[in-house]
Amino acid sequence: MAKTKLAIIGAGPGGYASAFLAADLGMQVTLIDEELNPGGVCLYRGCIPSKALLHVARVLTESKEAANWGVEFAAPKLDTERMRAWKSSVVDRLTGGTGQLAKQRKVQYIRGRASLLDAGTLSIAKHDGGEEQLSFEHAILATGSRPAAIPILPPFGERVMNSTEALEIKSVPKTLLVVGGGYIGLELGTVYAALGSKVSVVEMMPSLLPGVDHDLVSILAKRIEKICSAVMLNTKVTEMKEDQEGIRVRLDGPDVGQSEQVFEKVLVAVGRKPNSNIPGLDKTKVEIDAQGFIKVDLQRRTAEPTIYAIGDVAGQPMLAHKASHEGRTAVEAIAGHKVAFEPRAIPAVVFTDPEIAWCGLTEDEAKKTNRAVTVARFPWGASGRAITLDRPDGVTKLLIDPQTERVLGVGMAGSGAGELIAEGVLAVEMAALASDVALSIHPHPTLSETVMESAEVFYGTSTHVYRPKRAAKSV
Repeated sequence: MAKTKLAIIGAGPGGYASAFLAADLGMQVTLIDEELNPGGVCLYRGCIPSKALLHVARVLTESKEAANWGVEFAAPKLDTERMRAWKSSVVDRLTGGTGQLAKQRKVQYIRGRASLLDAGTLSIAKHDGGEEQLSFEHAILATGSRPAAIPILPPFGERVMNSTEALEIKSVPKTLLVVGGGYIGLELGTVYAALGSKVSVVEMMPSLLPGVDHDLVSILAKRIEKICSAVMLNTKVTEMKEDQEGIRVRLDGPDVGQSEQVFEKVLVAVGRKPNSNIPGLDKTKVEIDAQGFIKVDLQRRTAEPTIYAIGDVAGQPMLAHKASHEGRTAVEAIAGHKVAFEPRAIPAVVFTDPEIAWCGLTEDEAKKTNRAVTVARFPWGASGRAITLDRPDGVTKLLIDPQTERVLGVGMAGSGAGELIAEGVLAVEMAALASDVALSIHPHPTLSETVMESAEVFYGTSTHVYRPKRAAKSV
């Protein structure tokens, strides 16, 4: 039987980051996944292909908006085959790169599906049809997640799509219903709207992006309402069936004009479920909670001392960068280092247009926990750079402890917010004070200045916004 120091099941951003660090630390590593190269859902069917398509959508949108600046283009012609080829080339380039990095680090990569025989042995059904048993000293479960389905709806297929099918852009439907107003539904809805579909969004909660601060969501909601045919909140899908005209959907909610509507295609984006149904997991001491997540401690170790779990399968938030950092923590723990996964700020980004990004404490969390904070906001309508981009529809805010003046959280909505939030993460992680941010000279004219001026708003000294001293809002 083959042996390895560390076996990692799943080669997404958590799995391959774990494997590469372990190899850098001198461990013998075996990485198992069903894909040709490391990458996981993120690179093959999630983060990366969706962002490639969102870039296409952004170009299409800006080509229309350019008329406001005195530049007009002919109507764009869509070639979905070439679009898919472009998306695939991005995926191939990145996954080919991870494959090369695995070889350079001498990580043994096995293409196949792993099952646990016990707390120290794997059985691997290999892609070429063979089977192999592998004993390990330690294992990391990085099996990720899958799109959630709604039992009353038809199975996923050509007309009823999940996010994976939607990314293929097999055709651009004349009408598309997006079930779910979370980040996946809104990102893909944005793509299809830019490509020419009449998109309708249905969300059972009273707001898009449930759980995100309302002031950030409201900025995006205004633009979503412009590009979509309808946005129906507090609304449920009660029935869905396929007929010759398309998908006939019955809707129940206050914003529904017609209770029964027909759409050419439907995208179901109601979240993701952890892949914790790992064959043989019941032969170990690993525990699973009520939501299907594997229980782990601060080092990402499960109840089985030899087995760790990271990423989507180990709990919220289900984000690629969180998985990568969890993986590094698990590897360092295996290496005997004193380490724990205790981030103060895990950034989240919704890559719509405008983008929404936040980290650390949110206003909703502050209210729920009765945490006293002062919120200092800087509107992008006062940003020279935002106006030159013709994108004043944005805001940057800092959540500040009124006693210590420490930055507890950062939120922003606007074009490029996903790039700006890293500064907020650094401020929260380093326990920066509002004065630290205000006194850090930012380049002009840039959107990054909005972070600095938000801190100045806290002190009532913002150059481009008049506010009486300490007039920032407290909650």
